[in-house]
Amino acid sequence: MTEKKAGTDWPAWQASWDRQQEWYMPDREERFRAMLDMTEALIGPAPVILDLACGTGTITDRVLRRFPDARCTGVDLDPALLTIAAHSFADDRRVEFVTADLTDPGWTRALPRRSYDAVLTATALHWLDTEPLRALYRQLTGVLREGGVFLNADHMVDESAPILNAAARAHAEARKEREQAAGAQDWAAWWSAVAEDPALSEPVRRRFVLLDDPRVPLAAPRPARPTTTDWHTRTLREAGFREARPIWCSPSDAVVAALR
Repeated sequence: MTEKKAGTDWPAWQASWDRQQEWYMPDREERFRAMLDMTEALIGPAPVILDLACGTGTITDRVLRRFPDARCTGVDLDPALLTIAAHSFADDRRVEFVTADLTDPGWTRALPRRSYDAVLTATALHWLDTEPLRALYRQLTGVLREGGVFLNADHMVDESAPILNAAARAHAEARKEREQAAGAQDWAAWWSAVAEDPALSEPVRRRFVLLDDPRVPLAAPRPARPTTTDWHTRTLREAGFREARPIWCSPSDAVVAALR
């Protein structure tokens, strides 16, 4: 996975991934700051981190920039995103990446460490249906050491304020329309660009077989998935975490912290 590919600008792919994600979440870096603040508060400046559903290694990059003595394991199933991640960190001995399916009951066997100080994930677990996510939360209590922390930044809302939520959604959609008209890439456009890079065309093909092709509209709606901060905090406590609460939120997203 780390073989050099001439002509591919890996930092540029990392940067374009960030820009595409920021089109959806302009406050993206704020949630990373909140996650790293809590990690430092509980663990200190040299954490051993599991970057869960790591994608291109966005969290790993922020962790290592803030904590130079940290160690990170990234785990994901997406061959294309893992290829970008592996090339981006190819010369960094603080980082390792593994391929695993988080819905596989045995996925933790792929990890190189028995336990971690912190498990961090962002904008990823909303892809999981309710029962697989509930099972994953139970598994994470076995991945974290006692006193470790799980931090999940994702799409979560407070459903008690429907008028406020609707206004926030309308405001966000208007901003996205303006930025897209000015050239911002959405999810489908980004994947179309990635598929055209010769160094990534094969990993992208495998990704489309394993998961889905983001450029093609779904033929059927996805099953219902958890959407509220209350569901996440309650389910984490039921899974065996001592405490769980949101530590940051926007109108559409939240960071939930759970203490092992």
